[in-house]
Amino acid sequence: MTLSPARPRSAAGTGTDDGTCALRAGRMFDGFTLSGAATVHVRRGRVVAVDRTGAVPPGVPLTDLGDDACLLPGLVDVRAHLALDAGALPAADDKRLLARMRVAARTALGAGITTVRDAGDRGFLAAALARETAADPGLGPEILAAGPPITTPGGHGHLLGGVAAGTRALVEAVRERHARGCALVTIMASGDARTPGSDPSLAQYTRDELRTVVAEAHRLGLPVAAHAHATTAIADALAAGVDSLEHASFLGGVGTVEELRLQALIAGSGTFVGMTPVREAGAYADGVHAAYRALARLGARIAVGSDAGAAPDRPHGTLPDVTLELAALGVPPLTALKAVTSQAAALCGAGGRKGRVRAGADADFLVIGGDPLAGLTALRDVRAVFRAGIRIR
Repeated sequence: MTLSPARPRSAAGTGTDDGTCALRAGRMFDGFTLSGAATVHVRRGRVVAVDRTGAVPPGVPLTDLGDDACLLPGLVDVRAHLALDAGALPAADDKRLLARMRVAARTALGAGITTVRDAGDRGFLAAALARETAADPGLGPEILAAGPPITTPGGHGHLLGGVAAGTRALVEAVRERHARGCALVTIMASGDARTPGSDPSLAQYTRDELRTVVAEAHRLGLPVAAHAHATTAIADALAAGVDSLEHASFLGGVGTVEELRLQALIAGSGTFVGMTPVREAGAYADGVHAAYRALARLGARIAVGSDAGAAPDRPHGTLPDVTLELAALGVPPLTALKAVTSQAAALCGAGGRKGRVRAGADADFLVIGGDPLAGLTALRDVRAVFRAGIRIR
């Protein structure tokens, strides 16, 4: 069907016709380090210079964000589901579903999330929405779409339409995602309790099948994200060469020694772990969080995803809260902040232009009150959001 685009969202320009302007704040986190007053120069939606003296440039339209403000890169959510709402299945028709996805995207942008890696939708609608936000950045974050997640017959997320069984079907599934303009491939390496009849402690694909997907995706220039709760699925996905391990819950009872060995292998491999902290209390959450603490202690590459839309306690726009939850596990605030900026951008393959405030990067910014390294609750004090140099109302 033909989908009509949304009307542009109201946004405020910040400078001249080509977007030339300067933003000054009393603090700046550039994705790596925190500094004092800084002035960021923007033109045509990109950062052209960063002055860490905080000087006011002559002849350039200036927005002074205040001495108590901190400018940082727009947040990067490495795992969200714009097509889902509190875990509910998508609406019956594509037109209504896309309208709901637009609302979810705007909600994320309002929270300072300027890049979203959509880990799984229905009907490749996230790719369609990605084209809309690329044409008009005021509509929402930049969206990196995976399309329907590849899964087994009856496996986790099968109702989204990405079922593929056998080598030929897996290769064709990867090729379809490339042809439809997806930015990555998601494969359900393990089950998930949110799908009836699916077991999160069991693998869904063999190691060889995962290798088939990775080989074809990499040949086409696409990264692979493996949804993996089960320890066996984590081990197989790591051996297959996936680019990120999503959730990494270590379920299945393979034994403490084996888990520790695998965690060390992950840390040494450089493979990203897309962490999704668990809110509910209990043995499951305790086990997941113990694994996350171990991986962080071992120096694994960490990024954080909200898994927004996948459950009632994960509405869209809650990435700042998830960042606080990661820090509550004992992860240092600087590590947690990198996990939603520079490290998250690197996981998404956008490290040169997202998740940082440097010359050449996209002019996507979140402005908050206070010092985020003194207290990550400052992420909730949103003063302004800029997307491609446009200040969002």
